[in-house]
Amino acid sequence: MSDTQEATRECLGMNLDGNKEPVSLVESGVRSESEHLQVTIGATVPTGFEQTAAGEVREKLKSACRISKDRGKIYFDIAVESLAQVHCLRSVDNLFVVVQEFKDYQFKDTKEEVLRDFEELAGKLPWSDPLKVWQINTTFKKKKAKRRKANQSAGKEKADCGQGDKADEKDGKKKHASSTSDSHILDYYENPAIKEEISTLVGDVLSSCKDETGQSLREETEPQVQKFRVTCNRAGEKHCFTSNEAARDFGGAIQEYFKWKADMTNFDVEVLLNIHDNEVIVAIALTEESLHRRNITHFGPTTLRSTLAYGMLRLCEPKPTDVIVDPMCGTGAIPIEGATEWSHCYHIAGDNNPLAVNRAANNISSLLTKSQIKDGKTSWGLPIDAVQWDICNLPLRTASVDIIVTDMPFGKRMGSKKRNWNLYPACLREMSRVCRPGTGRAVLLTQDKKCFTKALSGMGHVWRKVHVVWVNIGGLHAAVYLLKRTAQAFVHPSDQDEGRDPPW
Repeated sequence: MSDTQEATRECLGMNLDGNKEPVSLVESGVRSESEHLQVTIGATVPTGFEQTAAGEVREKLKSACRISKDRGKIYFDIAVESLAQVHCLRSVDNLFVVVQEFKDYQFKDTKEEVLRDFEELAGKLPWSDPLKVWQINTTFKKKKAKRRKANQSAGKEKADCGQGDKADEKDGKKKHASSTSDSHILDYYENPAIKEEISTLVGDVLSSCKDETGQSLREETEPQVQKFRVTCNRAGEKHCFTSNEAARDFGGAIQEYFKWKADMTNFDVEVLLNIHDNEVIVAIALTEESLHRRNITHFGPTTLRSTLAYGMLRLCEPKPTDVIVDPMCGTGAIPIEGATEWSHCYHIAGDNNPLAVNRAANNISSLLTKSQIKDGKTSWGLPIDAVQWDICNLPLRTASVDIIVTDMPFGKRMGSKKRNWNLYPACLREMSRVCRPGTGRAVLLTQDKKCFTKALSGMGHVWRKVHVVWVNIGGLHAAVYLLKRTAQAFVHPSDQDEGRDPPW
């Protein structure tokens, strides 16, 4: 058995050889090794917002970040202790740990030769460290799921039993105290401000310590053979093979190498084979579903992804005490994301459709309920309000808003291209009225670029275009416009008409 296979088996507690017993993980050097483990993490992000995501990585993880030639992907190096904090990034959709990267992979001339190379590649890759990270990540999720169920059941018992007697209160306090440290470490999805030392839990996982129920963590991964699948993402016109052919042959070699069981739906490990022209990256997925699936529980016809909402908000660089308005909020994805990440600002979600306002209010309520279950106490709420209004006649004072962020109707699922020719100029005019001259900013998303450009050309005295981010939304080529409010004061059209000579 090779060194790579031996190290992999020791990490995962798997019985790769049916004739041998699994190797115990309790070794003196494993813990110290894990605390200094450095790995490369890859992340998919909304296309066009790679720079924004890289900025968040540098700010929150203090790590250098590289943007891939393949749009929508970034890469950065971290210590394994920072793994939980990686899951707290607001701008990333999916995460994976890189096994090996080939920046200039030399493909053979024929399909047979290329696929044979992929088969041979499976046994040459350094799987050990990435699989350690995968196991730690899996253990985090399992323990977090257990704690969430415990919190939910505790909340139900509290509701059913009321105050209870004093003896029960004392017992409850003891149980709460014993789980305090775990509550800080495990809640890595909802709590972005993790202050605990993750290395302690990392060491416990790799040392196979006993958890609070007295069962070995190794028992959770040991008894059964791992199920896996290979997903190939390929971009480029000079390849003589298809994505399915690459995934099939590479996956067959992995199955032979690890003795895993292939399963396309109910899998434990997902191996990624990302090919972009001559760049080949082999990785292991760390997320089962996109991290943008947060906050929103009541969806509308055009609900915006939370990661895209975060990217749009980050373009504005919100400052403390800023008033941030989404005048066409839909289900409230943008203001809810804003209130979660920039709680020092005040957010207003508004829409002319009562159904949309109701969905936004329900999403806000669901988020507050989730926070109460997580913390086990009454929440103080979020700095956000939901209002029904007319976008062309906002019930806001002139020059009272610092930032406007909204997803404007594309004219496809919502509204129409014809209506946009009148709606867009009216919206920009009303936004210029409520936005503070000189310092106000607006970030507007639209796929109807022709109509928006025309509307903006007639508002050059109040809006200045600063930057445009090109994004892909469900296959639609859209644009995010960053606008700056000029210092010119807003003049109502009726006031302008009064200053003119009568046409007669």
